Parts: sequence; C-alpha cells; structure tokens
Amino acid sequence: MKHLISLVMLSLLTITLTFAQEESSSFYATMALIDAEELQKEYPNEITIIAKRRNEAAVLISEEGSHKLHGRVLVHGPGFIYKSSESQAKQALLNDNKSAAQSKMAFTITEDAIVNLAMDAINTQNIANHITELENYGTRYHTSSAGAQSAQDLKVKWETMATTFNRSDVSVRLVNHTSTPMPSVVMTIQGSEFPDEFVIVGGHLDSTSSQGNNDAPGADDDASGIATITEATRALFEIGFQPKRTIEIMAYAAEEVGLRGSAEIAADYRANNVNVVAVGQFDMTNYNGSVNDVYFISDNTDTSLNAFFKQLMDYYNASGDHQLTYSTALCNYGCSDHASWNSQGYKASFPFEASFSQYNPNIHTRNDTFSISGTAEHATKFAKLCSEFLIEVAKNDATLSTPEFEAEGYYIYTNNKTLTYQIAETSSKVESIDIYDMNGRKILQKEDIGTSGTIIMNSISSGVYVITLALKDQRQLSKKIILK
Repeated sequence: MKHLISLVMLSLLTITLTFAQEESSSFYATMALIDAEELQKEYPNEITIIAKRRNEAAVLISEEGSHKLHGRVLVHGPGFIYKSSESQAKQALLNDNKSAAQSKMAFTITEDAIVNLAMDAINTQNIANHITELENYGTRYHTSSAGAQSAQDLKVKWETMATTFNRSDVSVRLVNHTSTPMPSVVMTIQGSEFPDEFVIVGGHLDSTSSQGNNDAPGADDDASGIATITEATRALFEIGFQPKRTIEIMAYAAEEVGLRGSAEIAADYRANNVNVVAVGQFDMTNYNGSVNDVYFISDNTDTSLNAFFKQLMDYYNASGDHQLTYSTALCNYGCSDHASWNSQGYKASFPFEASFSQYNPNIHTRNDTFSISGTAEHATKFAKLCSEFLIEVAKNDATLSTPEFEAEGYYIYTNNKTLTYQIAETSSKVESIDIYDMNGRKILQKEDIGTSGTIIMNSISSGVYVITLALKDQRQLSKKIILK
C-alpha cells in the first residue's frame, strides 16, 4: 500500500511539474492586434505575431510576456485566450460562424412572486464567509495543489448544500482539462420540462498575483463571484425553486492564464450541439468603486441578453429594498470567461462591479483580501441579480394557481401570512386542510372545515408550500402557494 501511495504521489508530482514546465515556456494565444503590436514594440523577445485578421492577432507569447501584457495595457483578466497549437490560434481568427449556436428563445419577465422570495432569501453573511473561506487557501493558482484542493472542496460544499435541501435533482461534477491540472466544478440542476435547454452562470475559481502566485488570495478576483453564484443558488434551494430548464453553476479553472477551463467547456458544448439558452458571468462583484452598482460589459457579450439583464433590473430593482443602479463599460480582449462562450456563438452577459476606470486596484496582488471591502454588501446585489436571471430564464416549475383546482369549486389564496379559502356548496366536503413544506414535512393542519374561512400563518416562514385538501370522498387536491 505504501508503494502504491508513493506511485500515486509521484504521478501527481510529475503532472504538476509537466504543467509547471509548460507554464515557463511560450504558448499560443489570440489577442487584440493593437495590444500585440504594442507589446512587440516594447518586448520583442517575448511575443511573435504569427497571423493577423481585422483587429485580432494569433501570437506565440512567453509567460513573461503575458505578465507584461497584463501590467502594461490591461486592468482585468488575462487579455488573451490560450490556444493549444499554432493551427488552433490561426483558425480562431477565421471563426465567424458565431450565430449557429444562438438560442432563439424570447426572454420574458413573469415570476414576480418567486423572484421576490429569492431576493429576500439572499444572506450577506453567507457570501462574506465564502469569500473568506476561499481567500484562506492563500493561493488558488491553477498549477498549485491549493488550487486543485479548492475545486475538490467546492464540489463537496455544493453537494452538501444540495443534500441539506433534499435536492435529488442536483448533481455536482469535476471537469478535468487538457490545458491545466486544475479541474472546473459544475453543479447541474435538472430541468423538469426542458432538460435539454441549459441556463448557465459561472465565475472563475483560480487566482493569480504579480507578486508571486504562492501569495494570491484573490478575494475579489474572483472569490466574490464564486460566493455570489453559490449564495444565489442556495437561496433558490431555500425557497423550493425547481426549474423547467436545466441550470448549471460553473466554477471555471485557469481563467487567469487565458480562459482555459471555460474555453474547453464552451468548445465541448458547441461540439456536442448543447442548447445553451443564456450564460451569465460573475467575475468580481464585491468592490464598490463607482457611482453605479452594476456595469454591463458591452464587448464580447450579446446585445439582446445585456438588454434583458437591464430589463430585469428596471423591473425588480428600480426602487425599494432591492434597488440597484447600472451602466455600461468596455472590457478588453478576453477579459473573462464570457468571452469563451461568446466565441462559440452562445449568448453571454457580464455584469461587473465597477467601471473599468475605477476597478479594484488590489486585484492580482497579495492585497486582494476581503478586508479591503469589509462587508459583502456589494456582492449581495449581484446575488440578487443572479437569482432573478436564473428564475426568469429557467422558469419556475411550481404552478401557483391551477385552474383544475378552482374548477372543482375550491378557492384558496394567500395575502401576506393569511390563507383564505372558500368551498362551493356543490363541491365535496373537506375533512382537513394540510400545509406541507417543500421537503414534504407537514407543518400545519386544520380540521372541521366549513365552507369558508381563514387560517393565520404568522408562525410559518416565507417560502413555497403545498396546500392539500383531504376530501370526504377519499380524494386529495393539492396546490402550491407562496408566503411572503
């Protein structure tokens, strides 16, 4: 057994060393032509332009050159998209067929009740705790053992969260990559009616630092995004949301070195003709550096999906406790994982925490810690936006008003914490009204029901519940309700 363990450790060390050696050598990528030309003028030994088309370039760039690129001309993200070969880099310049994968689904806003419940369920402290938890790895650099461990641990965290809420429709998997030893993490919530239509939100799990990748806490970039999408999903579980379309929550590997994890996943989905309806990217959500709360990145994103996000905010966040403000901003070439999906023809949107002239100056340093913000209030706003997006695009499977129920002469509705019922004289008599939570636990029963009345439910928490009428003819009628 000791010999076997030694062999396994040796194999892992060999893999890590192999990737480390690849990291120290040059690699192929695509990037903005203007950035490539400027970098070549200043650091001619670090980059070779091998092809040009329009405003893009295919390049061979050294690791040192990639650091120079980021420090010289960029404020966020790697600024390039990693390619595994020269031919792949050149081919990427020719890829104009971006419309083939586009979903034709019309985006609508119809789920007021469940969306408001979800926003109320978002817990700021949960986000803060998760950011700190990820920061405490010290680094999540894609070739580090801590980076791989953070992915393993996030898988367990998401699995535990699903188990806590008895979600048998949820699975979590690791996605291994060819370009990095760090796996991505994907949580899937199976759609009940349209399981082959996918709604995706993601952020990147890895971190980097120009001061040494062993000291790369990455609290804002991008522990905040991972904590944001995790809490949005937990809130959906808490209120019992069950999607009609399949939802996937993704924590991408190796974004900081060329969008490697998301690029492989998006390319795989495109190759297999996966119907991705829409993708939301959450990369940096907790630095409140600008006058508006949210800035929608206008390049490498889909105009119609950006417009829908804005419609969501106009509808749900124009005033009151959930008020948010927004504007737009330009990013840069390949500045986050949305670009991977966009390059494969999928609709992607990237709501960002600030304008790019007022970005968090501590990212990619050892000072990117949670203490800079002190709270998770800003990220909470993005978690609310994320929950709105997931609910309205995936749509709720709970039928909150069923004509069949009322057709039989049983009228039940709720206002705040009061349930009012009315039973037609021609309907079968009711023995009891029972109320169940979404885990199937009976939490209230009322017997000796007359033809009308009210039930006060102040002791019951807000959420989605099932009302069951036990009829004297041995039948049962059920209806889902929302308590606010």
